[in-house]
Amino acid sequence: MSDERKNAKHKAAMEKQKASIDASIDAADTERGVAVLLTGDGKGKSSSAFGMVMRALGYGYTVGVVQFIKGVQLSGEEIYLKEQCPQVSFYQMGTGFTWDTQDRSGDIIAAIRTWAVAKEMLADSRYDLVILDELTYMIAYDYLPADEIIHAINERPFTQSVVVTGRGGGSALQAAMDTVSEVREVKHAFKAGIMARKGVDY
Repeated sequence: MSDERKNAKHKAAMEKQKASIDASIDAADTERGVAVLLTGDGKGKSSSAFGMVMRALGYGYTVGVVQFIKGVQLSGEEIYLKEQCPQVSFYQMGTGFTWDTQDRSGDIIAAIRTWAVAKEMLADSRYDLVILDELTYMIAYDYLPADEIIHAINERPFTQSVVVTGRGGGSALQAAMDTVSEVREVKHAFKAGIMARKGVDY
């Protein structure tokens, strides 16, 4: 096939694609906050959520971040937000991973305390974006009631967006969200004996 035919074929395909995208944009006529679930067994769910934090801050939006599970080992996002973005409300459960604590009752108490902070953010119209990092585990381990979490997400201010990360979370949570993306693991360096890398993995 000649370059001229390739170029013509490409142009026709792009015109068709543009028409489809333009039609989708025209059909999306509701402006409100969205609920996003980033789930799956692959790496990058929290990283994606913190990318949205940067995006929101670029527009001068008010952002709240609540991290469930994490908190014993410092992470790059924690260091950056605390030192460079003091305008971000940042709260961590602070117990670390549940397999480290091995204390279910203590973890439940910490989860309830942390959820109280998250619930306040979800009810506060000043927040444009709320990140609930690793919240799905609180449902999976039965630390927090799924129906209460879903109710708070559904009843949040109309213009507020919320991002929930973590594996699983159940079909009811997925059904309540506007966007659900699944990160699938194809391969992972850790399984090949490569240590977690500062600035990449944490």
